[in-house]
Amino acid sequence: ALDAVEAALEQEAGPAALVTTATDAKFFSNGLDLEWIAALADSDPEGERAAFSDEFMTLMGRIITFPIPTVAAVNGHAFGAGMMCALCHDVRLMRSDRGFLCANEMQIGFRIPTPELALFRHKLSGSAFFETVQLAKRWTGASALAAGVVQQTASLEELPAAARQTAEQLAPLGAHRELYAEQK
Repeated sequence: ALDAVEAALEQEAGPAALVTTATDAKFFSNGLDLEWIAALADSDPEGERAAFSDEFMTLMGRIITFPIPTVAAVNGHAFGAGMMCALCHDVRLMRSDRGFLCANEMQIGFRIPTPELALFRHKLSGSAFFETVQLAKRWTGASALAAGVVQQTASLEELPAAARQTAEQLAPLGAHRELYAEQK
């Protein structure tokens, strides 16, 4: 999907922004398949875990450096890598009435990868970083907004329009794609 967006951006200059959301009202992203990853920890003859980790981090890096403003419309739960994906976006809006943002790796006994920790340090305040990483805090829309983890909350019904409005406000910055990507 990002390839298609970038191809369209090459064909047309001017304002642009990207909104990411999920079609499931309950989940933005439940993260990675931890059972598969745990199973590979014991036996990984093909090197699938390392290859997958590299591919996943490349995808997250691509979102972080996307050449236009990116808006995550977090319409439901975002756990682990789902929270990481949301934080890779420039701006985050979250459903106000339901859902959690949570890096629950500490709670389930998984080490947070170094690149993900670096992202959390970059995108979160010191106290929000500690609560997220060390205490596995489940951020509601209200608490995430108060801590600056998200920039806005809205009801499920209002979230798509609010995300589009935010994208429209940021789109003029996307007219300078090369500069926008470089400064990220």
